[in-house]
Amino acid sequence: MFQGAFNAELLSRWVLTRAHPGWLGLLYRDHGTDWVELELPWRADLVGDGRRPVLASGPIVSLMDMAAGMSIWAANGEFRPVATLDLRVDYIRPARERASVFGRVTCYCRTRSAAFVRGTAHDGDLADPVAEVSGVFMTLDPARMR
Repeated sequence: MFQGAFNAELLSRWVLTRAHPGWLGLLYRDHGTDWVELELPWRADLVGDGRRPVLASGPIVSLMDMAAGMSIWAANGEFRPVATLDLRVDYIRPARERASVFGRVTCYCRTRSAAFVRGTAHDGDLADPVAEVSGVFMTLDPARMR
């Protein structure tokens, strides 16, 4: 599907504009050799219970899942399908009212068939997290999927 060295910024122009990530309006922010940071902009239709204008937990989980997958692609240096096996989200506090939430996830270990990630969701200060995540993803070999 994509040829050459992996480029998170370039890939995000395609993957973040389609399907669920596109509907949520996820935005690319930055990346390194094993991490990616995305943004979930605040929108009124993504509010939780409606008593306070803060982003609901579901869209934040989606943000972190997408950032996790992209961190694995960054660590692999290529786009290959991955499947979420386990994603633990520990909520620490609600996001600030009408604030975007940023998700920064690092792929810290890869095996032949699995990748392990951890990350932080924050609303502008990485040192003051909204949530912490850890997860395991299955890495899929496209050649074996035919």
